[in-house]
Amino acid sequence: QLQLVESGGGLVQPGGSLRLSCAASGFTLENSAIGWFRQAPGKEREAVSCIRRTGVIINYKESVKGRFTISRDNAKNMVYLQMDSLKPEDSGLYYCARSQNYACAGYDVNYDIWGQGTRVTVSS
Repeated sequence: QLQLVESGGGLVQPGGSLRLSCAASGFTLENSAIGWFRQAPGKEREAVSCIRRTGVIINYKESVKGRFTISRDNAKNMVYLQMDSLKPEDSGLYYCARSQNYACAGYDVNYDIWGQGTRVTVSS
C-alpha cells in the first residue's frame, strides 16, 4: 500500500517554529519528488514547497521564503518542512504529496499520493 503520513503540527505562538514530518510507506522517497501543500479554512489548497529526487528545491510562496525549508532524509524515508517565524496566516492543514511527473508542479492535480494532513495553528 502506497501511503504518506504527516505529523508535527500543533498550536504555536506567532514567531514560533514547527517541524513537520512526512513518512512514506510502500515506496521509496529517494525515487520520488515530494511537495508540501497547505489549506486554510475556507480557502483553496496551495503549494508551498517541493523537493525533487535530485535535491533541487522549488518554492512556490513568496511569503514563506526564508522562513520555511524543505528537506529530505532518504535513509529514514522521510521529508520535512521546517517552519520558522510563523505567522497567523500560516495556519491551516498541511499535506505532503508525491509528484506524478517528478517535476514538482505547483498544482495539486499533478500529485497522486497524499497524506491525511497535519494541522498547524498559529495564534496568541
